[in-house]
Amino acid sequence: MSGFRTLDDVDVKGKRVLLRVDLNVPMDNGRVSDTTRLQRIAKTIIELSKAGGKVIILAHFGRPKGPDPKDSLRPVATALGYVVKHHVDFAPDCVGDIAETAVAAMKDGEILCLENTRFHAGEEKNDPAFVAQLAKLGDIWVNDAFSCAHRAHASTEGLGRVLPGYAGRTMEAELDALGKALEQPVHPVIAIVGGSKVSTKIDLLENLVTKVDALVIGGGMANTFLHAQGVDVGNSLCEKDLAATALRILVKANSTNCAIILPVDAVVAEKFEANAPSHAYGLDAIPANGMILDVGPQSIKRIDAAIDDAATLVWNGPLGAFEISPFDRGTVQAAKYAAARTRDGKLVSVAGGGDTVAALNHAGVGRDFTYVSTAGGAFLEWMEGKPLPGVEVLRVR
Repeated sequence: MSGFRTLDDVDVKGKRVLLRVDLNVPMDNGRVSDTTRLQRIAKTIIELSKAGGKVIILAHFGRPKGPDPKDSLRPVATALGYVVKHHVDFAPDCVGDIAETAVAAMKDGEILCLENTRFHAGEEKNDPAFVAQLAKLGDIWVNDAFSCAHRAHASTEGLGRVLPGYAGRTMEAELDALGKALEQPVHPVIAIVGGSKVSTKIDLLENLVTKVDALVIGGGMANTFLHAQGVDVGNSLCEKDLAATALRILVKANSTNCAIILPVDAVVAEKFEANAPSHAYGLDAIPANGMILDVGPQSIKRIDAAIDDAATLVWNGPLGAFEISPFDRGTVQAAKYAAARTRDGKLVSVAGGGDTVAALNHAGVGRDFTYVSTAGGAFLEWMEGKPLPGVEVLRVR
């Protein structure tokens, strides 16, 4: 983390700290139904409060087109208070007289949550006038929302241009884990990339083949690569119009000495439904009316062997239709194997992306990986090698 400013670089006592966090939590009947994200940011909030900072929380919620009660952060602020075991005040606006009065009344160590930043159009436009309104409320800016760092919005990037900016502890942990995964990894490095479509991960694959020693391609996207190599994939999901793209990625991988690991067999069913009759086939025997829904047993052995050879693993996307049994088997077995290697101290494992987190939790190993990122788009763009505005603004210049 030597390249970024962190909380180790600032004394917050008596300072108004504008803390950007991610409060996009699931709700059920007006109550927070999963506090995972709140628990992750609690460390930063508690540290700033105990150090005597005036903690002013900034966040968005949902995609409102203006002020909307259903997207208010008030119930989230209440839930956050229970998580951090400290009263969290709430202001029904994030700028203007209401916010300024609430901030002016704060004492050292107090915590205040401001209303949804997206209630104002200036947030997503990164409008300098709106940035200035926010900046009036604080002395320093702390970004603890890696999941929003790919967006150059007022509270996620603009504030870092007008106030001293620092990475919060959640952001710091994320950047440290991602750095160990791809920027300064211990080799050999293996990446597992799954999911349904190649079209959503072209940039990701083209970046990874220049960074890793081996790349496992699974999920529906593997079918496109198999089709490009002349395999008949039957009725399987396949982007046949991207065959040339798949071949280009394979050629690039060859030029960078990145081994591509594709399925050598597959679990096939005629229907995409739970417990549909299925069978494992070699690639030369996929039925014309069959759909590939998971990697086969020989493919799993190859993936486990590749994990054995690796010191670092980066994972994004499931290997099959993990949401329905029995097509979760490949993802679950590979996840458990990687988790065991991690527990044994033989593997640094970093995973991220919504489906990936769900798949690892489904396998019961979400806590066994070295680091699991809850960021979606930001994690993907980082793996694609793209600069993230909310991170770049924290770099030491």
